Amino acid sequence: MSNASHNTTGRDRILTGDTPTGKLHLGHWVGSVRRRVELQDSHECYFILANMHAFTTRADEPEAIRSDTLEIVRDLLCMGIEPERASIFLQSEVPAIAELTFLFSMLLPFNRVMRNPTLKDEIKVKGLGENYPFGFPLYAVGQTADILAFRPVAVPVGEDQVPHLELTREVARRFNQKYCNVGDKVEDEDHVAEGGVFPVPVADVGKVGRLVGIDGDNKMSKSLNNAIYISDTAKQVQKKVNKIYTGRQSPTEKGDPGNVLMQYCEIFIPDGDRVAELKRRYAEGDDIGDGHIKQELGAAINELLEPMRERRLRFESDDDVIDVLKQGTVRANTVTEETLAMAKEAAGLGFFARDLSFR
Repeated sequence: MSNASHNTTGRDRILTGDTPTGKLHLGHWVGSVRRRVELQDSHECYFILANMHAFTTRADEPEAIRSDTLEIVRDLLCMGIEPERASIFLQSEVPAIAELTFLFSMLLPFNRVMRNPTLKDEIKVKGLGENYPFGFPLYAVGQTADILAFRPVAVPVGEDQVPHLELTREVARRFNQKYCNVGDKVEDEDHVAEGGVFPVPVADVGKVGRLVGIDGDNKMSKSLNNAIYISDTAKQVQKKVNKIYTGRQSPTEKGDPGNVLMQYCEIFIPDGDRVAELKRRYAEGDDIGDGHIKQELGAAINELLEPMRERRLRFESDDDVIDVLKQGTVRANTVTEETLAMAKEAAGLGFFARDLSFR
């Protein structure tokens, strides 16, 4: 592959991240963050805090967005992201992303942006109706810039974010075809070799694409009050697990081995033989109550989270968190300024060079 997708050590580059809408939860862990922790040893990793995107629906809450941003960094660090091996950075401090957003917005018809199913779902779930700012659909374009500014080969995402990535893939193709003379029959994996600025990145979906919340119905989400947070205490975790609804009335009633309680057991109880036994007894109504299973499940989740709680204590100071962000943002700007220069040159906008510095 071209070094457009590699760093100087030859490792493939990836980009993913979070919009600071609240603390991270188990859905984030199984859907994306666990995969990020695995990849930081083998890839050049950049993890974005999309704090500007948070303003699309919370422009009147700047202090809350700032607080959420710092909390998410704490969550990432306690889950095992190492700032020496991966760069966590602030979207608002990477100007190349904003410039690429404007450029990319010229490549996408408005109706194509609004057909994005993830965007439509967010409008529905958040009850926005027609009362959303222009920046809300623009953030779908901005997300393509978040990604392509780093010229990654892959993007670790949850299942619900795959449609956003497809929009990114379209932008990469259109830019390369329009400004880099890449033929429209060229395979995605060959775009850079054929002279394109941008790789056409692929989705790297976590083992659990979508974790249902404790309500047993909707995707785990802060806004739906159905989430188990990474920062929850052991007592809070068990209390939430106890709320998982199954509709089962007694230990001798046959249960659905595919319901949310059993799904959680499959994901969070590491002993596969024990999970198989629980599912068998549950399905047969073999005198095993939901309460017993919930206690075992809660203990397994707390065993997962306890080392994270301990690591979190190392990052209680806001100053320490901001230092991590500053280091990552400096590295992010090095990459994105290079990308922007390449894109501007291809589009006939490259007149002179510039340097950025942080104080």
